[in-house]
Amino acid sequence: MRFLSFVALSFASFTALAQADFQKKLQRQLIMAEDGATITLDAGTYKLSGSLSLEGKKNIIVRGAGMEKTILSFKGQTDGAEGLRVSNAENIILENFTVQDAKGDAIKTMNVNKITFRNVKTEWTGEPKATNGAYGLYPVMCQNVLIEGCVAIGASDAGIYVGQSKNIIVRNSRAYHNVAGIEIENSLMADVYDNESTENTGGILVFDLPDLVQKKGGNVRVYNNHIHHNNFPNFAPKGNIVASVPQGTGVMILATNQVEIFNNKIIGNNSLGTGIISYFLTENRIKDKDYYPYPTGIYIHDNIYERDRVRYQGKGRMGQLFRYKLRFGKKVPHIIYDGIVDAKTLENGQIKAENRICVRNNQNATFVNIDAANKFKNVSRDATAYDCTHSALKQAAVSMK
Repeated sequence: MRFLSFVALSFASFTALAQADFQKKLQRQLIMAEDGATITLDAGTYKLSGSLSLEGKKNIIVRGAGMEKTILSFKGQTDGAEGLRVSNAENIILENFTVQDAKGDAIKTMNVNKITFRNVKTEWTGEPKATNGAYGLYPVMCQNVLIEGCVAIGASDAGIYVGQSKNIIVRNSRAYHNVAGIEIENSLMADVYDNESTENTGGILVFDLPDLVQKKGGNVRVYNNHIHHNNFPNFAPKGNIVASVPQGTGVMILATNQVEIFNNKIIGNNSLGTGIISYFLTENRIKDKDYYPYPTGIYIHDNIYERDRVRYQGKGRMGQLFRYKLRFGKKVPHIIYDGIVDAKTLENGQIKAENRICVRNNQNATFVNIDAANKFKNVSRDATAYDCTHSALKQAAVSMK
């Protein structure tokens, strides 16, 4: 018995040493890699106690053996915030591996020109909870961002997030059990297509927020996505902006401009199929004098909408509004506009053509303007004033040369 215990202890010690050696070796490779290098991660589950970082490099590939074969586990992480951080770099490819249970963000890339995430999974195992990391894939202040074939699970903010960036493609990816499945924030020239976002609190969010370096996003196209059954309870930490996203949100457009939502299946999201709202509806103070809080130039067309015949599911302030003020019961409209308009966009009492909210040709869609600007006095389900078109937005172009 003592011999067996000794063998078990020796094996455990050997395993711990091997894992520590793997982390040191991998971090050394990331530091010492010459431009143009490929860093190969063999199949296996590797336990890491601290963040990995890649900084100031060009033309580097970090390649695992497969999303389900190479797993970097940060469960019990004691050092650093992110799982993997890439910064001040150019033409970086991350592919074919999984990052699990990072203390903070799973993979953060900052100030990178040409960043590709391909067949990468980020996840927090176990029940989704507020102490999970905020972001799965998290490129911020980047240019030429390509995310394809990826999976994101369990983030307490957004599973796939692109912020303050330009020239973006998110495609053929899946996000579930996050607060926000996919989020494009304060970003320019983005295409989000052929993705599945399901069982999140909110499926796809397009936001502009105050107090950020890049002030205004735009030219965001969301199309050919399956955005369904995003009715997961909101588990974001209190005070986080996405903590106000109602459970049951398919698509939410917040205070941004030039957004085109088309050819999506927006199914079974039992609060907001699509919400078009100004920042004022959040009831947060605006201290940023350069921030523009209104949604403008929004075009929602040729989508398929369905929802279960149930009452609005979201809680909090919005839930109280829907239950006790608006009294929609089980007939919650698919497309909900807060009706708050910038007076500067009016011309002869009408909103200028380029600033209009246009809703056309959606299958099975119902609409409401909740007239939040006038304390909900003139709630209207008449979509006639919003039956208009905008020119198709430009296709996002991502350069990886």
